[in-house]
Amino acid sequence: MLFNYVAVDKSNIQREGTVEAQSVDAAISAVQRRGYTLVSINEVESGKGLDGLLNMEFTFLQRVSHKDIVILSRQISTLFQAQVSPLRIFRLLSAEVENPKLQAAMNQIVEDLQAGSSISRALAGHPDIFSSFYINLVRAGEESGSLEKSFSYLADYLDRQYEVISKARNALVYPAFVVSIFIIVMGMMLTLVIPSIAKILTDSGQELPIYTRIVIGISDFLVNYIGIILIVLAAGGIGFWHFIHTPVGRRTVDEFMISVPYLGDLQRKLLLTRICDNMATMLSSGISIVQALEVTADVVDNLVFKEIIETSLQEVKGGRSFADSISEYPEIPSVLSQMAKVGEETGSLSEILTTLSNFYRREVNNAVDTLIGLIEPLMIVMLGLGVGVLLASVLMPIYNLTSAF
Repeated sequence: MLFNYVAVDKSNIQREGTVEAQSVDAAISAVQRRGYTLVSINEVESGKGLDGLLNMEFTFLQRVSHKDIVILSRQISTLFQAQVSPLRIFRLLSAEVENPKLQAAMNQIVEDLQAGSSISRALAGHPDIFSSFYINLVRAGEESGSLEKSFSYLADYLDRQYEVISKARNALVYPAFVVSIFIIVMGMMLTLVIPSIAKILTDSGQELPIYTRIVIGISDFLVNYIGIILIVLAAGGIGFWHFIHTPVGRRTVDEFMISVPYLGDLQRKLLLTRICDNMATMLSSGISIVQALEVTADVVDNLVFKEIIETSLQEVKGGRSFADSISEYPEIPSVLSQMAKVGEETGSLSEILTTLSNFYRREVNNAVDTLIGLIEPLMIVMLGLGVGVLLASVLMPIYNLTSAF
């Protein structure tokens, strides 16, 4: 949702602008993080009728991509290394950015910096673009006087995450495409081709094989009840969508995603890569382990691992070591907890976590390569068998019919 606000800054100068957030409370927090005192805030009403439709900005066009943030971080780091001032950096980049949503955010950040805000506070006003991990790393750079290093870390980190996640997703594109084609081809044959051939076969009066009768029965069912089938599928899809957006539903899906054979192992390694990389990057930037765990819990998108990190955080606050706090969970490999223990004892936890992150990243890459190598021929064989069995079930009786004359 989009909100218009009126506020005053520390110099008692009135500021007006817009902020995007999930709720009024989130919008108020975003404005306050900019260092402003809020005067009023109102939700922007969606346009109605044709004018509203013409003026509407579609969400998918507004989206700031992972790649946009990587490029931005790299540019900021380079300009900091060139000794360019923060205000000038964001002014320069706001003119260069092509994404409308990111450009609007950059313009607002420039205004905030002019009003005396810190970079991290200005970025925190845009939580839909800059994650808590991003903001905390920038804040650490401000406190240590090494902002160029922080933005360089961020660009490298986001690059690594983008590479791993995109490779895993791309591995599923081909099988999804083949399965979609398979379903379309089978559906067209069962609803368009088979009914025409079935009439010829039934009119011939010959005894049909059992597999042919099964195929004709499936075809008749689809043709006669296609409307009901589509309604049931649509209702089931909507119901499932709502279910996975409930706490119970999301946890059920997350548990399934890490427990399904092979793919679950891949998902776990993806999560471990991200957790280790997150914490290593923050610890090497001088952020405390408590704060690193807090931020990591926010950015982990699997509820099972999120709960593990949150529990570990509470135990670390209570005086327990990080390695011991994660050693009890079957989802966490023993090698991770053992190496983390060595890292804590030797004062090199960030280096150990970097090593583990690289290890799990290689494991993910190897697993994806193996998966692609197995899926491609398997999908082709399944598609060929499905279409072949379907054709054989109707062509064999036709061949027998023509041979009889």
